[in-house]
Amino acid sequence: MQRRQFLGIAAGILGGVRLAAAADTHGTPEEAKTMVEKAAALITSDGQEKAFVVIDNPTGPFVDGDLYVFVTSFEGVTLAHGLNKALIGKNLLHVKDADGKLFVQAMIDVAKDKGEGWVDYKWPNPTSKKIEDKSSFIKRVGDTIVGCGIYKG
Repeated sequence: MQRRQFLGIAAGILGGVRLAAAADTHGTPEEAKTMVEKAAALITSDGQEKAFVVIDNPTGPFVDGDLYVFVTSFEGVTLAHGLNKALIGKNLLHVKDADGKLFVQAMIDVAKDKGEGWVDYKWPNPTSKKIEDKSSFIKRVGDTIVGCGIYKG
């Protein structure tokens, strides 16, 4: 069941995603961290409701090639997603990556324990259309986790 759930989410990401730019290069760790910091600042200054509208915009400032910001609750529910609106409202807490890792739980653990940090997992790359190694920088902002990941493929 978990594998089917992951594959269904992966198919949705790879199937109907519109990219702001189809870059052949991967985003850098510095770029991902900067996007998270900017999104966190926006949430803090403008509140979740206004900030999520900006974060959810696939042609806005929080999507750049294979970089995109996502926001998750501590219960594992996707609250905002710059690239795939179909994930908004979905609980991904029990979804495992291609290697069986509960990556959202790992993000929650890092956010609660350290406040911010990197989490490694496998996820569909919207530009290559393949499952790739990914590392996401996540940051706790109140009762949410703001993240942006880099693909290593």
